[in-house]
Amino acid sequence: VQLQASGGGLVQPGGSLRLSCAASGFALNSHTVGWFRQAPGKEREAVLCINTGDDVIYYTDSVKGRFTLSRDNAKNTVDLQMTSLKPEDTATYYCAASHHFGCPNTDLEFTFWGQGTQVTVSS
Repeated sequence: VQLQASGGGLVQPGGSLRLSCAASGFALNSHTVGWFRQAPGKEREAVLCINTGDDVIYYTDSVKGRFTLSRDNAKNTVDLQMTSLKPEDTATYYCAASHHFGCPNTDLEFTFWGQGTQVTVSS
């Protein structure tokens, strides 16, 4: 059972990136999937989540209208599309999966975690 986040990189302010969270050993479409980020010197922050009904829940208002999630069941992935990126979005981004049908209120309820992928927004 494994999760792997990928797709990070360096992008200019206002640019876009698409991160992917791939699962092996279990079906991601039967799990709620959350994305988290941690900037240097800061605590990990919950960003947004997609539940098993494919509703997207935002944990932080700063990404509303700019970030969204989608499932690709054929690839067994959940993709994070990020647009209008800002320097303050710079962080290591992590995906995690939960057995809960709805998006949990705490990251303690996410069972599987992927390694992070670095996103740097800078000119």
